[in-house]
Amino acid sequence: MSHSHEVEYCNLELRFDRKQIRNLIKVLIQEGYSLYWNESGEEFIISVRSGRKLVKLKFQRIGDRFKMVGNYSFRDGKLADLMEKMIGDTRGHAVVKRFKERQILIESIMFGEIIRLVEISGVDHKIIFQRDPMVTVEEMTEALKSKRIEERIPVLRLELDYELASLQDALLKGDREEAETIKAKLEILRREMITLEL
Repeated sequence: MSHSHEVEYCNLELRFDRKQIRNLIKVLIQEGYSLYWNESGEEFIISVRSGRKLVKLKFQRIGDRFKMVGNYSFRDGKLADLMEKMIGDTRGHAVVKRFKERQILIESIMFGEIIRLVEISGVDHKIIFQRDPMVTVEEMTEALKSKRIEERIPVLRLELDYELASLQDALLKGDREEAETIKAKLEILRREMITLEL
């Protein structure tokens, strides 16, 4: 895929082991990028030279694994392709915004697959694609009852995505009351996510 336009990657939830990070460094070198990396007790940073821009890919240590953190914006097609490959390979979550002339395409990705695609042109927005929920109501109810964090987190992510999509719809309709109600729900979900990830 060739990117001459800007691509922004937000809300990344990508998990890596050390071998995957080493492979990423190897691929970047093979693609001809100038780079260096450093590691501390808390994080691993790969600094990549892309034209005149220095991009710092940050990986936060979580036990013996790493989680990619931060938001990234690229005009470099090869870097964008690598980022998309990482999202797919790690079955990660992300929101990808593609800026093209007067249009923005927003992809919501969960478990490495697009679950929602929205096109924004000026004030108009159109849902191009929306996948049915990957988790059934029964599974969600069971996970909500569960005390196990690893079962709750994927469900919580789905709830957050749903509420964010609902907030976007409420804002576009100009329904401030509904938007405030959704923001309150999002704050509760955000706090729960922070608690679970500590």
